[in-house]
Amino acid sequence: MTPVNILVTTMNKRIPILYKSVLAITLLAFAANSAIAQSCNIERKVPAKALTEVSFKRLNDIYEDIGEEKYNEAAKDLQDMLGRAKNDTYEQAIIHQALAQVEWARERFDSALRHFEQAVNLNTLPNHAHFALMYQIAQLYFMKERYQESLNRLDLWFCTVPKEQITSGAYVLKASIYANREDYRQTLAAIEQAIAMDSDPKEAWYQLKLASHFELEQFPQAGDTLKVMIQKWSDKKTYWTQLSSIYVKLKRDKEALSVLAAAHLKGLLDKESDIKQLANLYQFLDIPYKAAEIMEKGMTDGLVAKTQKHYEQTGDAWYQAEELENALESFKSAGRLASDGKIDLRRGYILVDLERWADAKEALGAALSKGGIEDRKIGETYLLKGMAEYNLGNVGQARRDFSQATRYERSRAPAQQWINHLNQESGRQAP
Repeated sequence: MTPVNILVTTMNKRIPILYKSVLAITLLAFAANSAIAQSCNIERKVPAKALTEVSFKRLNDIYEDIGEEKYNEAAKDLQDMLGRAKNDTYEQAIIHQALAQVEWARERFDSALRHFEQAVNLNTLPNHAHFALMYQIAQLYFMKERYQESLNRLDLWFCTVPKEQITSGAYVLKASIYANREDYRQTLAAIEQAIAMDSDPKEAWYQLKLASHFELEQFPQAGDTLKVMIQKWSDKKTYWTQLSSIYVKLKRDKEALSVLAAAHLKGLLDKESDIKQLANLYQFLDIPYKAAEIMEKGMTDGLVAKTQKHYEQTGDAWYQAEELENALESFKSAGRLASDGKIDLRRGYILVDLERWADAKEALGAALSKGGIEDRKIGETYLLKGMAEYNLGNVGQARRDFSQATRYERSRAPAQQWINHLNQESGRQAP
């Protein structure tokens, strides 16, 4: 099973400008201490620093161009600024950040990534901007399907950012990276962490968790996940049918039936395969009446095609439920669609047992007329038809049918007995 796609919160095509104006940059800035290494579990502290008045004004003008989508002009002006900011690492980081936004808007994604990384490597931006860029770099590598690099950047972010700033979305990104690397155990660990720390976990997160259980063939855990998903999104048919299928696989057939029957009561089963699966479960668990009822309603509602096979399946279920009249109706419908006489012969057996001789004659006659019956049963068909004719008072036709039956080994002896009986009756009636 291919893992479901997870909608990780990523950049738009045009990366949102982190600061609407240079004034916002100044207000957020806590200037850098470039000597601080990006190491895990070391608190990052930067002293305050501001842009020069000239740089402040120039960046304001450039951001106006960016807002008007004048990206080429903005890129040229930013490169000029970068050339003049050789000794100011803080200003360089701000410029690289702005250049990354422009390059992304121009769909120069590799260049955008390089500028983002340069802004981070300068290690001079305030914590808020610095950590946000680290996270965005991990997202961008994920979008470019460079999963190992994305994971490396994300792990660095995890061990650098203050723990209280880590959100469930970061674990979703981590789970998505592992899923694309087909490391489903790590995927599960990350997505379960995301679910545990969020008050309103998204459906897509559970879908990723479920897909990982399937990939690892953890079917009991997949079933538990589906039960939660059904509680949260009870109108999604696929979760009900998947849970039922899992119970079948685990040989928990009664639970499989219970789940699928509940989905049917909710009106969720809207395909022929769904109805047939439900009917099969009823029949397998020796509840043929419900199996027949489900199939018949499915055909009436137009969900199940009115084919010979489906009528025959319904007839079998009615017969097992000892609802013979219903079984006869289903077999009659199946017989109309059949190219051979096998179904009509089955109907004939039932009608003979019920001593409904006229109907039996019709069914057995149809069976012989259509043909396609095994040789060993042809004689039996003639024998039964002869019995029907006899009970209807058609002695001459009965004799002809019994005579045909004597041509077949299995029916020869009883047919001959019937002929002898007819001869005796004829002798007693002679003057």
